[in-house]
Amino acid sequence: MTSSDETAFDDSVLETLRSRVGESLEPSSEGRGLRVALVCARFNGGITTRLLAGALDALEQTGVDRRDISLTWVPGAFEIPLAALAYADADRPYDAVITLGAVIRGDTGHYELVAGECARGVQDVQLSTRVPIIFGVLTTNTVEQALERSRPDETNKGRECVLSALAMVSVLRQGTLAPS
Repeated sequence: MTSSDETAFDDSVLETLRSRVGESLEPSSEGRGLRVALVCARFNGGITTRLLAGALDALEQTGVDRRDISLTWVPGAFEIPLAALAYADADRPYDAVITLGAVIRGDTGHYELVAGECARGVQDVQLSTRVPIIFGVLTTNTVEQALERSRPDETNKGRECVLSALAMVSVLRQGTLAPS
C-alpha cells in the first residue's frame, strides 16, 4: 500500500538499477521455516483483533507453519516493546516480531505519549537485537480511520506488517548483510 500512485515503487526500473550497483539485495515473501511472534495490545481490541486476523491470514498464505507462530497479548501499546524484546532475546529468538495495536487520538496528551513511546521502544528493540520488529500499531485521529486500516482485505495493516517482516528477514540473510 502506498499513499498515491505517484509514490509507488516501480518494479520496471529494477533491472536498470541493478546494473548500476555491485550487489542488490531484494526481499522475499517466503515464510516457510520462519518463526514469527505477534505482540498484540488488548486496548482497542476490536481494532487489534482485525489487524491480527489480517496478519494470521498473511502468515498462512506465505507458508509460515502455525506451530512457528507465537501470540502474546499485552494490556496496551505502551507495553508492546517489552514483550517484543522478550521474543527477540529468547533462548531461541524469533526471526521476526510483529507488533499490533491501535492508539486513537482523544482529548488529552495521552495519545502523543503512548504512540511516541511505543514507536521508540519498538525501534530500540529492533536496533539493539538486530531482529526485525515490525511496527503495526495504528496511530489514528478517529475510530473510523482505524477501522479503515484494519479491513479484512489486502489493505489490512496487519497483513502488510507480515509482508514487511518477511521482507526484512530475507534481506538481512542475503549477501553483505548475512550474519558471518
